[in-house]
Amino acid sequence: MKYSSSFYYDLELGEKSETWLNELFSDGKKIEVKTDLMADKTKNIYIEIYSRGKKSGLTTTQAEYWIFKLTNVSIIIATKTLKDIVRLCYNINGYKKGGDNNTSLGVLVPINLLFNENISDNI
Repeated sequence: MKYSSSFYYDLELGEKSETWLNELFSDGKKIEVKTDLMADKTKNIYIEIYSRGKKSGLTTTQAEYWIFKLTNVSIIIATKTLKDIVRLCYNINGYKKGGDNNTSLGVLVPINLLFNENISDNI
């Protein structure tokens, strides 16, 4: 991102971001919201792929964006980007059991990967 000390540049950038967020919530876009109570401790987010032997979670979502609500922060990520990240993490560590009574299979994603704007360069 280009640095600028101009108030007007910063204002324009801020207004563009506000417009994007407003459109995200008001244009009928489908959003999936997940809460991961262990993420602050583990530094990972668990992404469900199968539950009770059937595709679920990320594999069946119709959402365009996912929002992860952690204890003190929320993360918004495009589903396409999230799928790329999950694919990368699966290729490294495979599936992990989780969910209710460990009846789900999912992928652990390090939180810091969700902030890597160039994740597709690593895939």
